[in-house]
Amino acid sequence: MNTTTSSPLPISVPATRDRALVLGGGGSTGNAWLIGVIAGLSDAGVDLTTADLTIGTSAGSTAAAQIAGENPADLYAAALTAPTPRQSAPAAPVTRPASAEPAPARPVVSGLDRLVAMIASAADADDYRRRLCASALELDAASDGSWSAQWAATVAARLSSQEWPDQRIVITAVDARTSEPVLFDRTSGVRLADAIAASCSSGLPYRIADARYLDGGFRTNAENADLAEGYARVVVLSPFGGRSLAPEGWGTHLAAQLDALRAGGSRVETVFPEAETEHLFGPNAMNPSLRPAAARAGYALAPSLAPRLAPFWS
Repeated sequence: MNTTTSSPLPISVPATRDRALVLGGGGSTGNAWLIGVIAGLSDAGVDLTTADLTIGTSAGSTAAAQIAGENPADLYAAALTAPTPRQSAPAAPVTRPASAEPAPARPVVSGLDRLVAMIASAADADDYRRRLCASALELDAASDGSWSAQWAATVAARLSSQEWPDQRIVITAVDARTSEPVLFDRTSGVRLADAIAASCSSGLPYRIADARYLDGGFRTNAENADLAEGYARVVVLSPFGGRSLAPEGWGTHLAAQLDALRAGGSRVETVFPEAETEHLFGPNAMNPSLRPAAARAGYALAPSLAPRLAPFWS
């Protein structure tokens, strides 16, 4: 089975290449915001779930599967209820000496400071991925191997169906052993929950058999909008607003991807959170208690978005 590709194109190309929906990463609050935007637009008469291709990265991969299997209104209603700590994503375990201080609630392996330091020492995006993957594999080797099973169960519980939907979905990840981009779809031979768990793996690498995978946001940027190349109309929902920790010169920023799409003939519309709600994302993205506020913030955008997106999408 070959699920790894460095190509910018999905594993299998559908006959219809009209409308593509890009759902970017953004943690727990980002997922709720995506659901809010999609539900609000659905209520306003704009159904983004009819896309010919949906590209999901990290939190966006969960949203991609959720909107393919459930009514956006039901998903939105669920997002308005903050999950209990038991429902939250489990922290990636780190092997620690018996005499060490207790581990923090969110381990350093997924901390922003670690990523910033690694970016500062990297020559380019490929070098950054290599360094990130090498570090992640060291952590994996030191772990007891139980985290992947725990994370898989958490992800599976978020899905109404464990089967790949009929709609065309591509989920992004990174092969931790080769540092190469990976694309999963229903032809990959990988379970849907495993593909999503891999795409959301920002701590330890997620294990699928002997393979190890990291978060799809490490492929290029949190959106991976370049995968919509060749589609006539593209809508990009980005909880992080296109921001990136990487230097602009690396060419991985969302703006560079959008320029390339438009140069190739695609018409593109983007949706970002309002400035006054940015505190819900970034460092706070993994705070599940902020999910209701993030969902409401996304839903509240619909009245201003619908007049622009309705003629674009219909």
